[in-house]
Amino acid sequence: MPQYNVETVPPNLFAVPDLTSEKVPQPPSSVTFLQSYWSPHIAHELITTAQALVNPRGKGIYATDESPDVIQALFDGVQVNDREEKAWTKAENRERRKKWRESAYNAVPSEYIAGVIMYPETLIDFGLAPILANKGVIPGVRANAELMPIPGSPSEFIVEGLDGLLGRLQAARAAGARFSKWRVTIACTSKERGLPTQTSLELQADTLGKFAAISQEAGLVPIVEPDVEFSEDADLARSVEVHEKAISLIFDRMRAYNVLLEGSIIKPSFPLPGLKFPGRDKYKAEDIALATATVIARAVPTSVPGVAFLSGGLSPTLATGYLAAVNALVNSSQAPSPFARLPSLTFSFGRALQGDALKEWVKGNEAQTKELLHKWSKVCWQSARGVVSG
Repeated sequence: MPQYNVETVPPNLFAVPDLTSEKVPQPPSSVTFLQSYWSPHIAHELITTAQALVNPRGKGIYATDESPDVIQALFDGVQVNDREEKAWTKAENRERRKKWRESAYNAVPSEYIAGVIMYPETLIDFGLAPILANKGVIPGVRANAELMPIPGSPSEFIVEGLDGLLGRLQAARAAGARFSKWRVTIACTSKERGLPTQTSLELQADTLGKFAAISQEAGLVPIVEPDVEFSEDADLARSVEVHEKAISLIFDRMRAYNVLLEGSIIKPSFPLPGLKFPGRDKYKAEDIALATATVIARAVPTSVPGVAFLSGGLSPTLATGYLAAVNALVNSSQAPSPFARLPSLTFSFGRALQGDALKEWVKGNEAQTKELLHKWSKVCWQSARGVVSG
């Protein structure tokens, strides 16, 4: 079993580490320059975990952090033939969620999946992290709470959950988590319609900066997730502009809060034209790839080990197609192109990876569940290496 799944360095973050123990990995002096406020041992563990989440190239993250209400809606949305609809009790629905997660985690292929983001219920109440850790997959946890409208801008939202976050993340670490994830949503319209506002961008960036710092204080690699929505009328150029500005602000705030960038990951959306933009159909996967690579090259510091894109409601075919296209662009790029210097570009998909499998599980088809999780995990892995699946 990989050391980063089972070792806590030091065993208690508030204890003095035993520097003579063979179990304590000694950080290479060449990993990175550390300021005095960073423990070399904690920094080494953060960097090791962050690197393992996005390497070797092709491996990515399986996002299973949906809330119980969302999971229930997914279950209810599956048509089950030749069976009467059952009225499930609250306790039965809880057990259903647990059984689904157990089935999915047992089926996760570790050759394609490096980490799994878990909902706190799944990690702490169900205690399912060992299933993943025992097969060399790194457990993680969703850290953010729910959305609240920004006063004066009801179409934009801030995310709650910073109060008491350190204690919750320390509990998550004790339950087996080695990374955490926080998602913010960012509205995106044409420039004339004026979203996102500067207030929103600054609020989101500050929230993610604070989260990342608290996560590292708890000994967890932070994954910051700016989800720029594409339901409105923005064209591709506007989406690129908003992505670049939002991501740049996020890393500015992370620096302000002394976040160790080498021990962090970003989970952005793909820059996309809005669904209401009349010229949306003219853009091909190659256009999205060029836009995406440009944003990453301009806004993500080279010290960040990797970028794990979210699928954000895209179909599995589109999400994996965009990922394959941007990696194919990287493969074909040579210096002095900035695209030749990009970090690992991989996936952190939920519905795009498990959607078909969940439908079969609800129908009671365990074998097909495992087969489909393996299939889509491999497709994602291939896409993160620049291979378009047939």
